[in-house]
Amino acid sequence: MRRPRGQERAITANRQTSWAFADAFVAEDEATRWARDRAIEAGLPSVSAGTGAALRLLAGSVDAKAVAEIGTGTGVSGIHLLHGMRPDGVLTTVDSDPECQQFARQAFRAAGFAGNRARFIPGRALEVLPRLADGGYDMVFCDGDRLECLDYLAESLRLLRPGGVVCFEGVFADGRTVDSAAQPAEVQRLRELLRAVRESTALSPALLPVGDGLLCAVRR
Repeated sequence: MRRPRGQERAITANRQTSWAFADAFVAEDEATRWARDRAIEAGLPSVSAGTGAALRLLAGSVDAKAVAEIGTGTGVSGIHLLHGMRPDGVLTTVDSDPECQQFARQAFRAAGFAGNRARFIPGRALEVLPRLADGGYDMVFCDGDRLECLDYLAESLRLLRPGGVVCFEGVFADGRTVDSAAQPAEVQRLRELLRAVRESTALSPALLPVGDGLLCAVRR
């Protein structure tokens, strides 16, 4: 019996196992594991291996030469992005914590990337992003303050060239985004983001079930 269009299947144990297998399918190198360990020590979240693999794939699919990242962390996502970018590509990464960016510098160097492959900008994203060039980026990866995600979307639409990709990490919020119970403001904002991206005529979206949810969209 065919299930009706749009009807979700039950999440079985086998599906959960398959998702876990998919999320760990691509092995990470030693430099990425080192950066992940630094994030754990600092009590910071970092993208899953599956999310990192998806970012690498997306960066490669658009032949990215210029990528903007909101939320450097200790460099886990940045390493994946740099692996996917062109050999002459430059990652512009923004974070309010300069100490974390120093860990990321070490991780990028350990991964074999030249110093000129990354531009580190310390500061609040919404103060830095307006200074970046209109239409100058092939990809924007957003992993910052969830309360600011709609502002990140607006800036991304300005920064991206046609055909460029924007991605938002953590949109599942550990399952709270789809939980009908009362949720904090950051989860409400994620719901607004999901609705805005899905309904935007300027974007072609997809929601990937990797890590804690990766919302992606192509700029038309």
